[in-house]
Amino acid sequence: MAQITLKNPAGNSAGSVELDDAMFGIQPNIPVMHQVVTAQLARRRAGTQSTKTRAEVRGGGAKPYRQKGTGNARQGSIRAPHYSGGGVALGPKPRKYGQRTPQKMIKLALRSALSDRAAEGKVLVVDSWGFDSPTTKGAVKALGALGLEGRILVVVDRGDAATALSFRNLPEVQLIQPGELNAYDVLCNDWIVFTTSNLPTAAEAVTDEFEADEVEVEVVEAMEPEADETEAAPADEVSEIQGFASVEQADPRYGDGSHVALEDGDEPEGFPIKGNADSMLYHVPGSAFYNRTIAEVWFASAEAAEAAGFQLPPSQRDDNEEGESA
Repeated sequence: MAQITLKNPAGNSAGSVELDDAMFGIQPNIPVMHQVVTAQLARRRAGTQSTKTRAEVRGGGAKPYRQKGTGNARQGSIRAPHYSGGGVALGPKPRKYGQRTPQKMIKLALRSALSDRAAEGKVLVVDSWGFDSPTTKGAVKALGALGLEGRILVVVDRGDAATALSFRNLPEVQLIQPGELNAYDVLCNDWIVFTTSNLPTAAEAVTDEFEADEVEVEVVEAMEPEADETEAAPADEVSEIQGFASVEQADPRYGDGSHVALEDGDEPEGFPIKGNADSMLYHVPGSAFYNRTIAEVWFASAEAAEAAGFQLPPSQRDDNEEGESA
């Protein structure tokens, strides 16, 4: 892990702090950052622009003159697009510009942006701001002592109202809470300032890797019978429990039988069924949409997916109903 100097608001060294390589030490993925930022800016668009078609403008219900004998081109309405005051052909209409971006791409873009700023030496960590009451003068003095120039992104804890009120009137400073940190705001600012309490680490994210051997050991220990028990659990029950043994990997939104999506997109062992949270559909291996679906959650069985509220795609439900009726 890379070490940087920990500063206090007076600009003096207060020790050193390590930056997590998983958050600040990766190779920035520029295409992913571009796609995520483009989607973020597109979602900000209101999409309220609108023009009227020839069916929506006022007037023009009668034919302006007879079809033949005038020497002019035939016309049916003075509200056609080529008339002044007529409707607009192929004009804009209200629409949504939002794009669906996978969560792992959003996280990768943020880590890439933070790594880019860290590689340029533009990440600063302060032990604490120490504002007992709001003071803009104290905030300006602290930034001058730290040697910060240009646009500055200050990450403020949710409950630190004194710090937020101290910095909010400075035009070159943008305030953001740790949960709102995103690639666009990181890239738009020259400096990123954290405190030791909100410095992001990879430990805060859900871990995608686990040791299968450890899981099996935990399962065996959990299934050991008491001394007075003579019956052993059937083999199929053991394998079923092993599938649900990793409680830390279960998605808390969907309960037992689910598994959080891995960062690399691979299938977790024992969880072959893909779930899509947007459509609330699940896809079994070999189905038409299985290879075209990015899993946001994995399930060990179709029963587990249906218990979490997921359903088969309509076309497959129809096939199953026909097969059952036959």
